[in-house]
Amino acid sequence: MSRQNLSEQDVLVLLDKLALVEHEVGKVIVGQKEVIQQLLISMLAGGHCLLEGVPGLAKTLMVNALAETLELGFKRVQFTPDLMPSDIIGTEILETDHESGDRFFKFQQGPVFTNILLADEINRTPPKTQAALLEAMQEKSISYAGTSYALPKPFFVLATQNPVEQAGTYPLPEAQLDRFLMFIKVDYPSELEEIEILRRTTGNTQATLNAVLNAQQIISLQHVVRDIEISEPLLVYINQLARNTRPGNSQSSAVNQYVRWGAGPRAGQAMVLCAKANALLSKRFAVTMDDIKQVAHGVLRHRLLLSFQAEAQNISSDDVVDGLLKDLAQPVSPFGASSHYSPTSPAV
Repeated sequence: MSRQNLSEQDVLVLLDKLALVEHEVGKVIVGQKEVIQQLLISMLAGGHCLLEGVPGLAKTLMVNALAETLELGFKRVQFTPDLMPSDIIGTEILETDHESGDRFFKFQQGPVFTNILLADEINRTPPKTQAALLEAMQEKSISYAGTSYALPKPFFVLATQNPVEQAGTYPLPEAQLDRFLMFIKVDYPSELEEIEILRRTTGNTQATLNAVLNAQQIISLQHVVRDIEISEPLLVYINQLARNTRPGNSQSSAVNQYVRWGAGPRAGQAMVLCAKANALLSKRFAVTMDDIKQVAHGVLRHRLLLSFQAEAQNISSDDVVDGLLKDLAQPVSPFGASSHYSPTSPAV
């Protein structure tokens, strides 16, 4: 199904399948609906996702379940202190031609050559190995020994990390954090959800997950996301959100008081794409203010470097984003959401 002949009916069929993805993942994951939705938003927007939570909250299982419902290549790398960059991107090995006897070096692809790469506990490996993913995440390719190798399409890095306060963790550098489209915090389940977890995981019944979407369908949905309409005032508002995260001239007192460095231009790009993806998940074809508010925390929380004063007063980046959304004036004109799909850009 190409972008050229994708009708509104085709889009609605794909969105129904996307809803089935949520249902399939829900067979093994109790609750966490907002987390699953944010994972799907990142996938639709074509970006990478970072999940943070204490051990035992099914972060890895959630990504595994998502991969099973998609007909995509999937590999998992367990990040450890002794992991080397070559363990991720690959290395050259010496081979012998059995006919001529000549020896030559051949590039052996690493686990990064897949559609979905689960980088498990990414902050338990030193920065040298963390940085091995930077080119793959940004350029969707790997350079080795002067040769560039393209990664399969689509390509997602879904990384999990433990809270940085825990022993044996290495905080991700700001440059790498900025490459993640969204930073999702995974919280403890509710009491009823935890009881259901105990019920499901201590018996003999095992859920069977069905593959729902394939690679071409996901790529088609990513094209549709970019065709979602966004009005000029909302585009200006998103730009103002990103610019007002930078202290000094910010209209937000929380930013001026608690932020050392604000978000760069990638934050605005990420918020537009994530708001469009959120609208599409709701089967709407235009962005509303609610779409922006629903993705603002996930897009901005890892792009703000807080001051010592914020840490001393136990102020989180989410608190700062709350203050920013409160202080920044919203567009006054009402914006309705379109119920019709109309491609705005040509096929590629």
